[in-house]
Amino acid sequence: MMLLDGKVVLVTGASAGIGRAAAIGAARHGADVAINFARDQAGADDVVAAIEALGRRAIAVQGDVADPETARDFIAKAVDAFGRTDVFVNNAGICPFHAFLDMPVETFERTMRVNLHGAYFMVQAAANQMVQQGDGGAIVAVSSISALVGGEFQTHYTPTKAGVHSLMQSAAIALGRHGIRCNSVLPGTILTDINKDDLADADKRARMAARVPLGRLGEPDDLAGPIIFLASDLARYVTGAALLVDGGAFVNLQ
Repeated sequence: MMLLDGKVVLVTGASAGIGRAAAIGAARHGADVAINFARDQAGADDVVAAIEALGRRAIAVQGDVADPETARDFIAKAVDAFGRTDVFVNNAGICPFHAFLDMPVETFERTMRVNLHGAYFMVQAAANQMVQQGDGGAIVAVSSISALVGGEFQTHYTPTKAGVHSLMQSAAIALGRHGIRCNSVLPGTILTDINKDDLADADKRARMAARVPLGRLGEPDDLAGPIIFLASDLARYVTGAALLVDGGAFVNLQ
């Protein structure tokens, strides 16, 4: 079943990790895809090539999501290329692990600007395009299990992911009258560039995997299916929801 056949899907932070998996997964389900990336030109080119190899169209647009102008530019270039925006996946995010008591102001502020401010302005720009089109749409934001639990070295990161989760709840109310659905996925520990240094310790990695009822840490492709489901008409009456994709980690915390 081609769940996104003929749709145009936009994904931020898609040169690697979860964004890459979501972009290529959308193409496998029949979508043309525009990706945003910050610096990794080679990774972005590889994603575009993978999508085109599936017989779908793709473009890559470079830009820092912390700059509100990037949102307007990304949407405009996607519409120029494909004519519209049907699905928007807000994925771009950073997590420079750091202790709380001596958190540098610039680290805190940069994390906020990328993860939360970036999500706000990207979602707003995508929503305005969907409203202009007049036939609804779907927005999926990548939040985190960190929206629900704390992290000693993530005091700057966890509030941003709680904010993204909350943004989807409020946007669902604001945009429901326009037929735009807004949902979030909450990944557990996924093996991506964002945590490769933190999980370089084999013992720590094994301990974290042991806490997961399904017995392993997540991979980016584990998020592709849930994101595509929420973007598709299978979820046509789902909005304001948050879907944990964590192998059962959250329910095993007691």
